[in-house]
Amino acid sequence: MLALRLPPEIEQRLDALAKKTGRSKSYYAREAILRQIEDIEDYYLARRRLSRSGTRVTLETLERQLKKHAKR
Repeated sequence: MLALRLPPEIEQRLDALAKKTGRSKSYYAREAILRQIEDIEDYYLARRRLSRSGTRVTLETLERQLKKHAKR
């Protein structure tokens, strides 16, 4: 269970959306949190991978290599 306070304008928007669609405010809050968590997880995964030492290639180089191997 999670309880949080929202600024009145966000609460009003959430309430209006729930009324228009017949879904609960909890449904939309949960959906918004899930989407944001995915973005945050992706961000930290990318940062962790960038901090690893090793060979790095540009997107251009990677695309060239993929095209080269696709022709085989």
